[in-house]
Amino acid sequence: MAWMVSMSQAQFENFTASSLYCEKCKATMPVRERLLLVLPNKEIFDYLCTGCTSSVGQREVTAGDKLMAQAMTARSRRRTRAHQLAP
Repeated sequence: MAWMVSMSQAQFENFTASSLYCEKCKATMPVRERLLLVLPNKEIFDYLCTGCTSSVGQREVTAGDKLMAQAMTARSRRRTRAHQLAP
């Protein structure tokens, strides 16, 4: 059971925004993510408003978070394949 709880929590640590409030547009707007900076221990992404292209936020992904996300994706793919192959 502890494995299930930690896996659920890990899934929520890797959210990306699809819309954020833009001060310039005075509304919640769809955003696109742009890689801003790559450092040895993390990557920094900038969220840009699709209406006016102004920066409305940032997200940092540490090396550990990135490895965890990759492991979760690989595990999910293996489970999907196993279910597809099962009679």
